[in-house]
Amino acid sequence: MSKHINVALIGNPNTGKSSVFNHLTGLNQKTGNYPGITVEKKQGVCRLPRGVKATVLDLPGTYSLNASSLDENVVIELLLNKNDKDFPDVAVVVSDVENLKRNLLLFTQIKDLNIPAILVINMSDRMRRKGIRIDTEMMEQMLHTKVALVSARKNEGMALLKEHIAAYKKISTKPCLSIDQIDPDYFGSLQQTFPNQSLYKLWMVITQDVNFARVERKRMEAQDGNHTRSTSFLKRLQQKETIKRYQFINQVLKACYVKDFQKATDLRGRLDRILTHKVWGFVIFFIILMSIFQALYDWSGVPMDFIDTSFAQLSDWVKTTLPSWLAPNLIAEGIIPGLGGIVIFVPQIAMLFFFISILEETGYMSRVVFITDRVMRRFGLSGKSVIPLISGTACAIPAIMATRNIENWKERLITILVTPFTTCSARLPVYLILIGLIIPNERILGANLQGLVLMIFYLLGFAMALLAAFVLHKIMPNNKASYFVIEMPNYRLPLLKNVVLTLIEKTKSFVLEAGKVILAISILLWVLASNGPGSTFKNAQEEVAKTVAVTDSGFEQQLSAYKLEHSYLGILGKGIEPVIRPLGYDWKIGIAIVSSFAAREVFVGTLATIYNVGDAEEVTIKNRMASETYADGSPVFTLASGLSLMVFYAFAMQCMSTLAIVRKETNSWRWPAIQLVVMTAIAYLGALATFQYFNL
Repeated sequence: MSKHINVALIGNPNTGKSSVFNHLTGLNQKTGNYPGITVEKKQGVCRLPRGVKATVLDLPGTYSLNASSLDENVVIELLLNKNDKDFPDVAVVVSDVENLKRNLLLFTQIKDLNIPAILVINMSDRMRRKGIRIDTEMMEQMLHTKVALVSARKNEGMALLKEHIAAYKKISTKPCLSIDQIDPDYFGSLQQTFPNQSLYKLWMVITQDVNFARVERKRMEAQDGNHTRSTSFLKRLQQKETIKRYQFINQVLKACYVKDFQKATDLRGRLDRILTHKVWGFVIFFIILMSIFQALYDWSGVPMDFIDTSFAQLSDWVKTTLPSWLAPNLIAEGIIPGLGGIVIFVPQIAMLFFFISILEETGYMSRVVFITDRVMRRFGLSGKSVIPLISGTACAIPAIMATRNIENWKERLITILVTPFTTCSARLPVYLILIGLIIPNERILGANLQGLVLMIFYLLGFAMALLAAFVLHKIMPNNKASYFVIEMPNYRLPLLKNVVLTLIEKTKSFVLEAGKVILAISILLWVLASNGPGSTFKNAQEEVAKTVAVTDSGFEQQLSAYKLEHSYLGILGKGIEPVIRPLGYDWKIGIAIVSSFAAREVFVGTLATIYNVGDAEEVTIKNRMASETYADGSPVFTLASGLSLMVFYAFAMQCMSTLAIVRKETNSWRWPAIQLVVMTAIAYLGALATFQYFNL
């Protein structure tokens, strides 16, 4: 037996596939994208009995091998291509004990590809409560496989599953259905033309519009074109195949599966009547949102203050301790403040991911999608648009990728264009630092005022997304509306291991991705701020000494300010200041806005770098921003300018990675260009109106 094998984890959405993956791989997992496409790829390593090591690939959720989205295409392309480095030695199909009939459709299709397949029946801990009994031995005989009853929640059955995986070579590859029964003449001719090929694999290549299949189809057509039939003919055969499969599945379940409906509780139905109510559903969702934002401020203050102070102390220590050949000024004034500007928000970002993960684990997010579908329809969006808009609160990039399951092009395009309005985690550092500066830490009717303001800006993003969608729906050509179907998963207690792994993975991804950009920009900004053209910058000390005595306590501060203003960075900032001054911003904020186009969260890191250049005092970024003033002594960050900045970031694109994804998804630079111009214009006008109103 091979000491290293590939395992593909496959299953319908909401069957607990991710939980099984986490139990098998633990922390030995990594994420990335499939080559050439932006669909997330999760891979992990698992130790099996008898010294076998397995690479486990968690494939996107799919209901069948009849693909209707790019995510599902990924599954088929892998299973059809034996030359792929990730091609599985064994497929582990995860099913839900309460929806076994539907789950078995996918299992029988994978089994018929002659791939050793193991059936995992998850949530077995619910069997007694739901009055379910399964004869696993009989099921194994009828399906020609191995069956593992597991409970990912209670970590039961995992040892047996690992045993089955390690012994995969003993699993029969006999198909569940003879595909030629559907149309003997057609499939007989196909088999005669390609006698050495798997008949069901040939059928998949013909019917599925996937990258690998297109290559194979060309080869097949070059050999013989008699198998090529009309789309309607192939669709009819697919329907016959599905009917045949369900007839077989019904026979299996009749012999092996018993459910006593009298024992099944109606708790789910009672909860759904409340949580999906057309009024109370929204009230409950609003209360949950408000509670989350309150917790972000009430629980994160201490760790944030500790991080802020620690980075300030570290910067001061580097300046006074490291030798000159290690470039202490670059490290202390550029790198450390820039990274500190992101790390300080890790507690709040981690808490946000924590709460979102809990909502997803409990099954509540599917209910949110369901109730908001009614609202989406009024604005010309598909019900499927809800998923990208909600997932956009984490990041717009995977949210835009999630639009691939929207069949209607107009609805998909509108969703792509408006999704960046939703408040992503990259905006969170901007909101948090500004709210902390301009909004008092007070309570109104027991609610934290800062948390209320944060929630208002989240809702503002959703509102603008809906308004933009409504306008686009009216001005874009009419198109046939699509239908929205969503499965309501069972309610369940959050699995702590899943929540923790999700929290670690997403927080780590945010910090590392933002950290790479901030590190590069911080170094560039420090270089630009520490150097300047001509004698004006070089003779800074003499120029400042004309107005402030060298022995004066404020000389060093004046010298730092003078150098910064006459540096390359200062000249650039002064050049754009006339454009942004009506919004209440100075040239330093302008530099931060321009640099944050690389990523929104760079805004805080940029200001941290700018404000620390030449500053000899140990001072936190928050205190430094609070003390920043104009030449006349008036504060830079006021209620008017702070709210103006927040409105600007609420509406502006400010993310080149998102633009790149929009380009990839629309296959044109036209739409990202329009998106950038329109969103920037809306942001500028909104920020201008906000500043002028609150500055009266």
